[in-house]
Amino acid sequence: MCEITVLLEAVERGQPRAAEELLPLVYDELRRLAAARMVQREAGQTLQPTALVHEAWLRLVTEGERTWNNRAHFFRAAAQAMRRILVDRARHKSSLKCGGDREKVAIDDLELAAATPDDRILLIDDALEQLGAEDEESARIITLKFFAGMTNIEIAKMLGVTERTVERQWAYAKASLYEIIQKGG
Repeated sequence: MCEITVLLEAVERGQPRAAEELLPLVYDELRRLAAARMVQREAGQTLQPTALVHEAWLRLVTEGERTWNNRAHFFRAAAQAMRRILVDRARHKSSLKCGGDREKVAIDDLELAAATPDDRILLIDDALEQLGAEDEESARIITLKFFAGMTNIEIAKMLGVTERTVERQWAYAKASLYEIIQKGG
């Protein structure tokens, strides 16, 4: 059994030092996943990959079930945690646009800009929630590609399928997600 899997089981059992021993073994991979996702963000992004990894780590080891079957399951959970963090931040930023201490201005006089990256994340997350209810596998592929920045090869290894299978699933998932977005959620 892989050392990571042994430590994951120890964390699940609540052994106090297991999480401390696990972090150095998974940190580089988590950091790479976060950096891949963050490179897609536009200028002005304040969240750095290291901060995303640390926040995801805290969510993984202090919240939720803390039950992972193996290394692949752990990294899927990490990708999901990163997704939730990015979505939560986007929702927070979006809510700030709706008021607070800002002065109200008539919308008729304004030129509206295209959707911000945070708005796109929220749109994709809402559509992804709907897709997940209908097709969990497609939602998983999109989460791993969009929110974790993984390649088809990495996803194939993680899921234990061929790269061609992931390519077919990705094409189908993108089309399904696009259809949900076009219908307005």
